[in-house]
Amino acid sequence: MFVGTASDVGKSVVTAGFCRIFLQDGHRPAPFKAQNMSLNSYATPEGLEIGRAQAVQAEAAGIPCHVDMNPVLLKPTSDQAAQVVVNGRPIGTQSAYEYFRTNDRHALFEAATAAYDRLAARHSPVVLEGAGSISELNLKARDITNLCMARHAGTATYLIADIDKGGVFGSVYGTLALLEPEEKACIKGIIINKFRGDARLFEDGRRQLAALTGVPVVGVLPYFRDIFVEEEDSVALARKQRAPGAPGRVQVAVVLLGRMSNFTDFDALGHDPRAHLFYTHDAAEIQAADVIILPGSKNTIDDLIALKDNGLAAAIVQAHRAGKTVVGICGGYQMLGRSVEDPAGVESRVAATAGLGLLPVRTVLEGEKTTQQRRFAFLGGGAADCQGYEIHMGRTVAEGPPQPVATLADGTPDGYYAGPRCWGTYLHGILDNPAVIDALLGPHTTETAAVPLDFAAFKNEQYDRLAALIRENVDMAQIYKALQM
Repeated sequence: MFVGTASDVGKSVVTAGFCRIFLQDGHRPAPFKAQNMSLNSYATPEGLEIGRAQAVQAEAAGIPCHVDMNPVLLKPTSDQAAQVVVNGRPIGTQSAYEYFRTNDRHALFEAATAAYDRLAARHSPVVLEGAGSISELNLKARDITNLCMARHAGTATYLIADIDKGGVFGSVYGTLALLEPEEKACIKGIIINKFRGDARLFEDGRRQLAALTGVPVVGVLPYFRDIFVEEEDSVALARKQRAPGAPGRVQVAVVLLGRMSNFTDFDALGHDPRAHLFYTHDAAEIQAADVIILPGSKNTIDDLIALKDNGLAAAIVQAHRAGKTVVGICGGYQMLGRSVEDPAGVESRVAATAGLGLLPVRTVLEGEKTTQQRRFAFLGGGAADCQGYEIHMGRTVAEGPPQPVATLADGTPDGYYAGPRCWGTYLHGILDNPAVIDALLGPHTTETAAVPLDFAAFKNEQYDRLAALIRENVDMAQIYKALQM
């Protein structure tokens, strides 16, 4: 199990790396995180919803993702409330107070341990990921994710600290000092992450940390930018491009929303040499872009109202009138229509609001959630040779004859295609398909991809590179010895 001194210290990426290592070494690994909080989620082959990080880790382990890998998922709908997803299905929206104070934590922990037990019966080893910091004293009694899971599973547990944040000695020492003896007994080693420079310069630090804590430092992982692993936490958006690039490439602006979801939709596009992808909430930058994409949202109406209030809605409409391409995905598709209604208060306290009016569709948000992996034909192509997935709670209806962006394998139409410069779809992952990227960039460049990016093969190569990096910088003999104890 990999736990942290804080959020965003690298637990998800390290977990993915070890899933790939164990696969390479002939084992049958699987990832597990009891409770995840994220707006980046994924649909399993069975049509259930889990955190995106566990889907990525399953991919690294070479297996299909499964709901047992993430039995509890929290999807924030506001600063104080979240949709609660248990065993892949939403059970309602609760405030943070309701969830942490009045919710039956025992029942949730039972659901989590039952999921782990089912997973452990099929896979070995199970690679667990913790959440946030393991020493939040005010939350520990209600925690179902960290060392309580470590004790249930009997894991060899490793504490990850991000040295790039600064204060690594205080964070490691303080984290371990606040643990109860039975909790600290779970910790078999410390991994220092994101080290810049020559790790030999940290040899004294390794010895000092071991002397201070009684726990060995089993690895020092370098800071890297040349290995791509899909990121889950929204804090990763702060590290992405935030401005237009130099002329010569198609400028693609992703509109930053307050409750933006599934920003991994744009990872493949970001690796296309014809495009410069950036994220923005600046009206001038939006109008300067060639392509504007409205992404998914966990609160479509509130994010749409915010776009109107801060001038971005007007900038998007003006850009469309000037001949720029405007595309919406999931919640962004709903925003491009004529109205979004939420009569049952599924996501918002606002019952209805006008959309941007760029597509002749209307959306009604409903309580039943669609979560499905999909194969589809893009723009009426003969074979359903593209892949994506749906995660949404809305039903969108065209006013007039349908003009679908995609036709699903079962014949169901998806989205609305008003032309190459304006369309919307419910399909997350649609831009992982080279044919769709070519169609998106086509109106703005005469270049074609010399060799279309095989995004699945590219990601597989990245997992191998991550595994090699970990092997080079972590005492794998100690890891395997701890697993046999």
